[in-house]
Amino acid sequence: MRLREIKKLVEGTADAAFAIDPNGLIAAWNKAATELFGIKEEKALGSSCSEILHGVDECGRSCDEDCTIRRQARNHQPLKSYDIQVQAKGKRQWCNISVLIVDENQSIAPYTIHIARPADLQKRFEMLMRDFVVNETSLPMVNVGEILSAKRTPTSVTELSKREIEILRFLAKGVSTKKIADQLFISPTTVNNHIQHILKKLDAHNRLEAVRRAEQAWLI
Repeated sequence: MRLREIKKLVEGTADAAFAIDPNGLIAAWNKAATELFGIKEEKALGSSCSEILHGVDECGRSCDEDCTIRRQARNHQPLKSYDIQVQAKGKRQWCNISVLIVDENQSIAPYTIHIARPADLQKRFEMLMRDFVVNETSLPMVNVGEILSAKRTPTSVTELSKREIEILRFLAKGVSTKKIADQLFISPTTVNNHIQHILKKLDAHNRLEAVRRAEQAWLI
């Protein structure tokens, strides 16, 4: 599919829609997107999605130029719709975004078409319900996650290895680097290397933040 055909698909979509090129820049932006986000096409085109929408998922993870969605698309892995809070007309609001992977004839990496639908009221209600259940019942957090199915967030599809998940679970229990190394029969240096990879993948500044985001996304 050629770029002009991708643009026609975006322009012919009634919902707010935009296309991202292999470099992570907006290549198409329809009128409904201008209406929803309050950003004109000429400003959006050529900018990164993160620069325009300033997206933040419910785990507190901000969009960046090499986000999980882009990495999934590069690997041609099917993408589920996800919820994200964006800057729209001067205020923060939740949107549900569906992603379609599209190959352009002369491109090595695929384009992605993003279709956005307002979901602010629904999302806020969902989060209030989740907080209520957590605070008012004795259910374990993992069971609350299964009941409410709050997994429509980019952080929930972060590609963590089995070893990284294992180390995250140790960190959640407050286990030290040395004890983790002893338990896994690896060196403290190797543990620290895994932790650095985890922090990068979760866009976290420290171990506590990484654990919090992983728990909120039900990764651990």
